[in-house]
Amino acid sequence: MPTLATTTHATRGTRTSRPRATLSVTAAATAVALMNYTAPMLTLPDMAAAFGTPASAQAWLLNGTPLGLAVLLLVAGSLADAHGRRRIFLLGTLTLGLTTALGTFAGSTLTFTAARIAQGAASAAVLAGSLGLLAHAYPAGRDRIRATGIWGASVSGGIALGPLLAGALSLADWRLAYGTLGAAALAIAGAGARTLPKETKPSGAPRPDMTGALTLGLSLTALLTALTLGRDGWLRPQVGLLLLASAALTTLFVLVEHRSRTPMIDLTLLRRPAFLASTLGALFTGLAVIGLFSVVPALLQSGAGMSPLASALLFLLWSGTAFVAALQARRLAGRLSAAYQLTAGFALSAAGILALLGALEGPWPRLLPGLLVAGAGSGLLNAALPRLAVDSVPPERAAMGSGANNTARYIGSSAGVALTLALVKTDPNTALLVSAGLAATGAALTLVLGRGSSR
Repeated sequence: MPTLATTTHATRGTRTSRPRATLSVTAAATAVALMNYTAPMLTLPDMAAAFGTPASAQAWLLNGTPLGLAVLLLVAGSLADAHGRRRIFLLGTLTLGLTTALGTFAGSTLTFTAARIAQGAASAAVLAGSLGLLAHAYPAGRDRIRATGIWGASVSGGIALGPLLAGALSLADWRLAYGTLGAAALAIAGAGARTLPKETKPSGAPRPDMTGALTLGLSLTALLTALTLGRDGWLRPQVGLLLLASAALTTLFVLVEHRSRTPMIDLTLLRRPAFLASTLGALFTGLAVIGLFSVVPALLQSGAGMSPLASALLFLLWSGTAFVAALQARRLAGRLSAAYQLTAGFALSAAGILALLGALEGPWPRLLPGLLVAGAGSGLLNAALPRLAVDSVPPERAAMGSGANNTARYIGSSAGVALTLALVKTDPNTALLVSAGLAATGAALTLVLGRGSSR
């Protein structure tokens, strides 16, 4: 496979002469997008009280952004490849700022969820465009490993800082966090417009695959609704019908992509073990890790009686460890392939989650070992996933690779949040056991695929 260093970019404009500026802007925008994503982890109790949201519908307050992300990431990746990564990235950052600021004025569960879905759509453009820009700015090798490692660390940093910001500002008003994040996104959009190099729009750019986006969106909505309703009983007819509808719509999505001239995802890429490891690794990261830890701060508030700020500080132990681990993961690059790094990350995550058994409602020191170990695992996952996403596809498909990877991650996280909230109603330890089992499954799959990609 040719490297980005040797690939010509006649349709993408000249190679950037300011890779550090590209890295700084894209990492900052990604961090803000992830801060916006994780902020409701701390504000969920206050939001539910303000909106009068019943327990059975609280998953939607968390799942609005990942739903928008999952549905439009592949579209955003295709648009970035076709119309310019800079253009899509800046449009996404600007829209994220506006929709996040507007979300501060939501007065109901429905309007806040709608704003969050719009924020997820904007974040999709940010994430897909940012990795595409990095893939263009840095050649394959040590420079790219370092750049994607920093980008992965910005993911962990955003996850860490979002709840901390929300916890601190919620002492005054939970809405302040969203206004602050909106202003930050607008500032980054302005900085990016000044510093990112311009691109030449390619001729004959394909139209986006909106039919694929529609079928994928309906499939995910049916799945999330089924998992949300399952909280009140898994054997009810409507739950089964929604799961069947989701399966049928997923099959329809595959058929649409197979027949489309401009698919959101080239299904032939799934024949590559490295691409399959990237996609499944992202899916199980969402299911096992993001899904669980999106709910942990609210569990600490309701189960252990912690304040929002105290639970944010404990959450910072997990996410901060993930940030440090992601930064240091580049030291493993010469000795451990990205797929095997995913295996190690899943194994550590499973061990850390198991260490949390019986600790969510007890004294906080019991949480420390599990949070540290799971945080190290999450950092390895966050560093390996972007690296594998762009390395496992041809250079001209870098944004599609990024979009597919992040789509799988947020499909997993949306389903993981809904599943975790449904399981904790019975027993938090059940949710922990299921998450640990999913992480172990992710470790096994990436181990097998890592062997296949190294042949």
